Amino acid sequence: MSTFPTPHRIRAGDTTLAIYENDGDPTRKNPPIILIHGWPEIAYSWKNQLGPLADAGFRVIAVDIKGFGYSDAPIDPTLYDAKTMTADFCGLLDTLGIKKAIFCGHDWGGSLIWSMAQLHPERVVGAIGLCTPLRRRAPVEPISILRKRFGNVHYFVHFQQPEIAENLFATDPERFVKLMFRRPVPREKWPSLVPEIFDVPGRFKNAPEPSDDGLIISTQDAQVYVDAYRNSGFHGGVNLYRNVDQNWKYMAGRDEVVRAPSLWIGADLDLFLPPETAVDMDELVPDLEKHIIPDCGHWMNWEKPNEINKIMIDWLNRRFST
Repeated sequence: MSTFPTPHRIRAGDTTLAIYENDGDPTRKNPPIILIHGWPEIAYSWKNQLGPLADAGFRVIAVDIKGFGYSDAPIDPTLYDAKTMTADFCGLLDTLGIKKAIFCGHDWGGSLIWSMAQLHPERVVGAIGLCTPLRRRAPVEPISILRKRFGNVHYFVHFQQPEIAENLFATDPERFVKLMFRRPVPREKWPSLVPEIFDVPGRFKNAPEPSDDGLIISTQDAQVYVDAYRNSGFHGGVNLYRNVDQNWKYMAGRDEVVRAPSLWIGADLDLFLPPETAVDMDELVPDLEKHIIPDCGHWMNWEKPNEINKIMIDWLNRRFST
């Protein structure tokens, strides 16, 4: 198991974040890379990227975003909207003395780095999204769309209820981690899994005990997640979902175009964010390069690290390396 840096807690605006740094650019020739994880991950999800990106000549900083790992984890849901979360990232750059950075995100982290590029373009020199595409603002509140399509059991909808999901998951963090980080299933099986696959609380309560042999991560890595969630609780991640409609409202009338050079990497077997959802992404991101990794599911950081690293480093060298 490769080593992972020890955390440093630093002040970032109104919050304190835990960061994990590997500095491969001591002379500061290249822009630094800020790695933003998704849900239910932590900065440790970048374990397989931190070293290779640093070896390629970049200063790399993985972040436990607010509510996760060993960063501050306030309970107030209003502190987790895109406006506030991206303000945290600006505060992080300010504290580190960084004017502009390349922001790379996976899952919810992908959504947040696109928001960062939209709301603070002056701080974003490049953007990398893993799995999560940038999509045009929906015509109505996103939660209402999901409720109409899948009912109240869809986890986005279920998470709108205060305190229920986070208290449920906290009863057994080990079961939660083992339930979530599973190997992908073939596309031909997807129809039989929908919509039940989206009922995350229901699966947590009722699914058979998840086996270790189906994990996409090692049991040692899984324990890192378990320990982190025992420290932070689960309300931070769930609060991100409670701001889906608020983020939608905030973007009304705002420029959605991301003008920074951008890279998007999708996974062919990502049931939650299939590559088809990125078909029209070029309309919002004019300077975009897209790749799709075959035989790969949503947890691409773990499942196909070498393939992801190769694509990212090639793009970084072509667009930014001096």
